[in-house]
Amino acid sequence: MAFPKNISPDAKRLPDLSIDPEQIEEGSSLWQDAWARLRKNKLSLFSFWTLIVIAVVCFAGPLLTPYSYVEQDLERTLQGPSWQHWFGTDDLGRDQLTRVLVGGRVSLTVGIIATCVSLLIGVTYGAAAAYAGGKAEAVMMRMVDILYAMPFTIFVILLMTIFERSLLLLFIAIGAVEWLTMARIVHGQVKSLKEQEFIEAAVSLGYGTRRILFRHLIPNVLGVVTVYATLTVPSVMLLESFLSFLGLGVQPPQPSWGSLIKLGADNIQLFPHLLVIPAFFFSLTLFCLNFLGDGLRDALDPKSSKD
Repeated sequence: MAFPKNISPDAKRLPDLSIDPEQIEEGSSLWQDAWARLRKNKLSLFSFWTLIVIAVVCFAGPLLTPYSYVEQDLERTLQGPSWQHWFGTDDLGRDQLTRVLVGGRVSLTVGIIATCVSLLIGVTYGAAAAYAGGKAEAVMMRMVDILYAMPFTIFVILLMTIFERSLLLLFIAIGAVEWLTMARIVHGQVKSLKEQEFIEAAVSLGYGTRRILFRHLIPNVLGVVTVYATLTVPSVMLLESFLSFLGLGVQPPQPSWGSLIKLGADNIQLFPHLLVIPAFFFSLTLFCLNFLGDGLRDALDPKSSKD
């Protein structure tokens, strides 16, 4: 096929009418591709919607129940499930359904906020250490190694016993000890990314360190951060439940799934429903978070073939 030779560079190029517009493939972002792959993972998708339902029920459910989580009825203590109290009552006659829902609200809030605190510290610290390089990187990462060797559960317990016990301190204490693994992960990712051409181009254009970190490097590791966040939430919830089980976490009358499980463990022989019900919701949430994390890891894998 012969092409015309005398076409000026400024001449307008006419569209090729032989191409069907429906055959043109539109581009898609990383998150669109990840969502498409995640939807094909039935277990992860089921876990995602199950977590949505659990969160909505825990946050909105206590507003719909006819009882308050602190309302006591000493004439109806330690009753089994009934039409009046679907999950029974505890040792002070409080409605167990309301307390399980409020406890879920507290545990989920602790898990999410403490995870956000740990991600904020870990991502910033790991990215800064990798981008700095040299002696600054060596010193910063050796600090991480030293802190990693400390018994952090004991550290959190000391914080909760020395200072006034509150939800805010619980958020800060747990978040402040869960950032080390994220710092290591982000450090490795950023260390490999900072040698790429687009970072060299940003440096040659005179962009500052802060802009390169928060506009170019950190956005490119959000996939790994998102996956690890879904795996950090159950870890934080387990730590909160452990502290509440020891009586150092959420303080009464505020319930959490950990404190409810402790109450159930104390009365398991005569009133097993006090343990089974909160343990079921807690276990279901942890399983869903882990399955969702596995699905996100596969969906956000940049080596996955595009369907």
